[in-house]
Amino acid sequence: MGVDAFENATDVLVTQNTLRKNNALQESLSKRFRRLLSGDPDGVPPWLEVIAAGDDAGFFLPTDAPWVVHADFGTLVGGIRALLMQALHPGSLTGVKNHSRYESDPLGRLAGTIRWLTVTTFGSKTAVMNEASRVNRLHTRVTGEYTTGAGERIPYKAADQDLLLWVHIAFMESFLVAHEEFAWRPIPKGSASTGADNYVSQWSVSVAPLGLEKVPMTRAEMDQTIMDVYHAGLLIRSEDTLQVVEFIRNPPLPGLAKPIYNLLFNAAVISLKPQFRELLGLKAKPRWLIRPLTRGILRFMRTAIGPESPIEDGAIARLRRVGALT
Repeated sequence: MGVDAFENATDVLVTQNTLRKNNALQESLSKRFRRLLSGDPDGVPPWLEVIAAGDDAGFFLPTDAPWVVHADFGTLVGGIRALLMQALHPGSLTGVKNHSRYESDPLGRLAGTIRWLTVTTFGSKTAVMNEASRVNRLHTRVTGEYTTGAGERIPYKAADQDLLLWVHIAFMESFLVAHEEFAWRPIPKGSASTGADNYVSQWSVSVAPLGLEKVPMTRAEMDQTIMDVYHAGLLIRSEDTLQVVEFIRNPPLPGLAKPIYNLLFNAAVISLKPQFRELLGLKAKPRWLIRPLTRGILRFMRTAIGPESPIEDGAIARLRRVGALT
């Protein structure tokens, strides 16, 4: 073997060894990330099998707006923002405080929310209906009374149309805004005027199985609905609000996750409307700093974890098996 051939062979071996190390690191980081979000010690989301199984297509394809938005890492900011938006409404706030395990098992509650979002986005229609039934059963236990911003005492059930609507638009607007601010994949607009309108319209089907009958179908309608609730004086800042917000600000996360979470929290704060930040008692860090830092860290996380997505892969395999994709 000549010198050049030997050096080339050595370069190949070094490259292969480096790739193996990088793949091992990506797999380790990916497993830790999935373990944190799913609560599964092996990092395998327990709903992966639900999404991969089934003999029918779901509500969405990979080219649809909800699939694109919810597959992106901008959802990490959107999820935090959605919790802050929900905390503004005393009905949803009281339901979370009195009927959820957000303090005793915050990651478990997070996993439950992620399960509904993920199954509804990527699962078969049969899986979506089963998941909606699970959520509806949980909702039957969530009842009580809350005080509006105008001081009126109102009895509530989790299945009330106004509460379902607020939770829906809080999630929908938050994921949309977070994607626009911090993600990079364009939102498909389909036959709608914009990608945002397409997302709002397409995602409307997600709440029909939960019993919500009338929802915004465009971005303008969604924004108007949010402001209607605000101007009606229904939103409030109370001691309970501040307590929940402080918990969202400082959840009991593993040490290495805290600096990244702190950045994502600040990203969620800067994306809120000023009047909502004020109600929540939050101050925004400089936008010129937080936005590029957040976009950079989300890109880094995507690169570090790797391009593979077991959830998307499972959904696509099912879609191909049932003939919905070629």
